[in-house]
Amino acid sequence: MADMTIGSSYPVGRSTPGSPSARPLPSARAAVPLGLRLLAAALCCLVALALTAAVFVRTYPGQWLDGLLLPRAERGGGYEQETVLVDPAKTLLAGFGSPTLLAALLGAVLLVGVLRRRLVAGAVGVGMVVGAVLTAGALKSALPRPELQIESSTTHNSFPSGHVAAATALLLAFMLVLPGWARRLLAVPGAAGVSVIASATMIAGWHRFSDVLGGVLLGVALFCLAAAALAGLRGDRDADGEPDGGSLWRRLAEVAVGLVALLWALVAVVPGLAASVQRGALVAIVVAGATTMFLVGVVVFLVRSADFVVPLGARRGGLPSSADFQKIS
Repeated sequence: MADMTIGSSYPVGRSTPGSPSARPLPSARAAVPLGLRLLAAALCCLVALALTAAVFVRTYPGQWLDGLLLPRAERGGGYEQETVLVDPAKTLLAGFGSPTLLAALLGAVLLVGVLRRRLVAGAVGVGMVVGAVLTAGALKSALPRPELQIESSTTHNSFPSGHVAAATALLLAFMLVLPGWARRLLAVPGAAGVSVIASATMIAGWHRFSDVLGGVLLGVALFCLAAAALAGLRGDRDADGEPDGGSLWRRLAEVAVGLVALLWALVAVVPGLAASVQRGALVAIVVAGATTMFLVGVVVFLVRSADFVVPLGARRGGLPSSADFQKIS
């Protein structure tokens, strides 16, 4: 029996394998450009940053919760915690804040960028770290902290933490110049390092719990904006040459190894922290660390196969031409 047709001699809903209409439909990931995904993530982080500032800096419940987690010390009225970890925390912060060390780390970002042919991405990463420090300082000066008659709070504004913002931005700067597989390997130890810096700022009394959250959110927001700009220069292409499905099992194995390492660290570290710090400080440290791990994991997932190689001779304005869109369509 002949094929049934409707008003045409051509079969309905059929196409030859070699015809243009036989191209597979784009995936949901490909349908939304990488730049737009990163901009959406940046917007979410900025909204969360604004809400954190509004709640913890401006409201009574927020100031009260900050004081409950990290109560002021009886001596001097500061927030330095009563624990043997104070001196190690101050030593760690002094070392991380050393201009020599920071210059060496930023130089490493540029060096990796040169070696990986990502010099533009390396320069953007360095600017991102500097921008995180400057923005944190500007926000501290611009945000007033009202006196709400809370015994465990002072009017000194320390939101957000410049140390935590710089540590977060520095970690993510390396994500701009490293290939996808190296980003995934660096994610867990890097996020753990940022969590240690964040914990040290709270133990030493330099920052409140909300300051740490603000620092992480600021660093992640700046990274998403920087990565979106670089993706725009490349025409919003995901390119590491890895298909999404081909490396699924390897990625699952990497996630499993990361979770095992994280659980081992929690089992090894948390009991010592619980014996050394008060319960409120322990809650603040664990929540801040978990938040850092989650946010770093999200951005690494977003750029898991992005290639930030931008030619030095890129067009002015960084906007792809119509020819570029035809190539990637």
